[in-house]
Amino acid sequence: MNRMLRVGLGMVVLLGVTVAAAGDETFGKGVSLKEVTEIKALYEAPEKFVGKTIRIDGVVTAVCEEMGCWMALGDTDKAEATVRLKVDHGAGIVFPISAKGKKASAEGVFDAIAATDKDGKSAAEEHASHAGQTAQAKIAEFGKKYQIKLTGAIVK
Repeated sequence: MNRMLRVGLGMVVLLGVTVAAAGDETFGKGVSLKEVTEIKALYEAPEKFVGKTIRIDGVVTAVCEEMGCWMALGDTDKAEATVRLKVDHGAGIVFPISAKGKKASAEGVFDAIAATDKDGKSAAEEHASHAGQTAQAKIAEFGKKYQIKLTGAIVK
């Protein structure tokens, strides 16, 4: 009886872990990096990170409403500093609007947006329009210059 009780409890614990993990939604390759780069650090010294694969954690503050091709993360849902996560059209990743307000982890290459990157510029304009009044100028200026070319994310 003791053995059956232990097996039963083990199954309940395992089921609970599975149910908790089932709420997470993985996009692309997911997230494998353990080290988290703070969003604040990206704003303070962005050139230090350009071209590097990084992970950021935060709350989804905005999502592309047209095609789901980008979402933005901030430290909180009302963050004064956010970073846009951009995917290429046709890459098989589409962010749902329902992700807004949820916690997320994201991984990709921190990228300086080239003057010829029309998709990046368009995403920056849309992203800026979602920022709150006080943060809008800061977010818009950063978003015109930088984004993360996403390889994977997990929305919780």
